[in-house]
Parts: sequence; C-alpha cells; structure tokens
Amino acid sequence: MEKMPFQPELHRATTMVGHATATTTATTNWKTALPVMAGSNFTLRELQVEDAPSLLAMLSTEEVARFISPPPTTVEGFERFIKWTHRERTAGSYACFAIVPKGMTTAIGIFQVRSLEPGFGTGEWGFAMGSAYWGSNLFVEGARLVLGFAFDVIGANRMEARAAVANGRGNGALRKIGAVQEGVLRRSFRRNGVHYDQVLWGILAEDWRLQQLAQVPAATH
Repeated sequence: MEKMPFQPELHRATTMVGHATATTTATTNWKTALPVMAGSNFTLRELQVEDAPSLLAMLSTEEVARFISPPPTTVEGFERFIKWTHRERTAGSYACFAIVPKGMTTAIGIFQVRSLEPGFGTGEWGFAMGSAYWGSNLFVEGARLVLGFAFDVIGANRMEARAAVANGRGNGALRKIGAVQEGVLRRSFRRNGVHYDQVLWGILAEDWRLQQLAQVPAATH
C-alpha cells in the first residue's frame, strides 16, 4: 500500500511473509482495541504515541520512503498520524499495527489495513519498515499475521496490495506470501514528480485458508 491513507494537510485543517505461530490477546471488538499478535521474534500491536520518534527515524530515509507517499517529517507529525489511526480504527475503516522486534519497546515499522468498500468486504494492506530489517523474517511472518487478522477477525473477503513495478523487493515479498499478480495499473503512483506503474496483487479469503491448511503438519498415527 504505497499511498498512505493519512493526509497530514487534511488532518491539520480538520482537527488542528514461513508460517507464523500467533499468540493473540483476547479482544471482543477490534474497533475498540487491536489485538496483540506475536511472531517468533517480534510483536505486532497498536501504535502508541511513544512510537513517533522511532517511526520518524525508520521511515523517513530516502531508501524507505522512495516507494511510499511522503511520511510525516517531524515527531509531531507522526504523533498526529498515530492519533488519526486510533480514530479510524474506532470508525471501523482502518487498522495500523506497530512492528516491535524482540528486545525493543518502540516500532521499527507498520502494517496497515484499510477498507475499500463499506463493510470491509474488500480491503487494502501494506507495510513499511526500517531498511535495517529488510530481508529478515519480520515481513513474511508479520504479513501472515496481518492477513489472518483481516480475513478471520475483520471478515474481509479479498485483500489487495499495490507495489511499483520498479519496487522489485516489494513485489518479491508479496509473491512470497502467496499474493496473486492480477494486473498492472499504469502511471497510478506519483512520487517526487515521477509517475510509476504499479502491480496490483490480490489474495482471497478462501485461497488464504487453503494455504494455511496446506501448512498444517499431517497427523501421525
């Protein structure tokens, strides 16, 4: 999801992929609070205002920001973004998880899920994380946890993702977790005055569940 749905300018105007074994805290309603989900060496949890400085450091570098909409440029901007994510989660249209590696207390990146239609039948998801963590298991495990949340907790039927054709790492990561390339969106993403073609990736709830069943070890007798 290269176009981050948060728009700082609008906000100021109106208000001032291997299989992961998940441990999820019980929650009666994700709109009230996001679940905490644990991978092998990281945790996904709701963003907190205290994450703002680390997110600024991790997501504002040129190599990370190259293929995403411009992130906030100050700690205060990320604090506004985090508060916005809480309001959108309460409204039931958006969820944003902080990626917190084992041994750390603040986020090094995010996974986002947002509704593309009323009722969340179709959603879009994406991620951004500090480049020091690229190539680790954080994406594959985290993506599977987030897709499980989207399909099994929110109840989405279809999840989409978009990645610039030039973003080879991002496209490879999406393919790795079982997303299907469905087409190319021509000149659909603009960054630093340049228009990029994007690959549209899709994954359906039934395909996702079949993937999970295929990963369950066969019972031994």
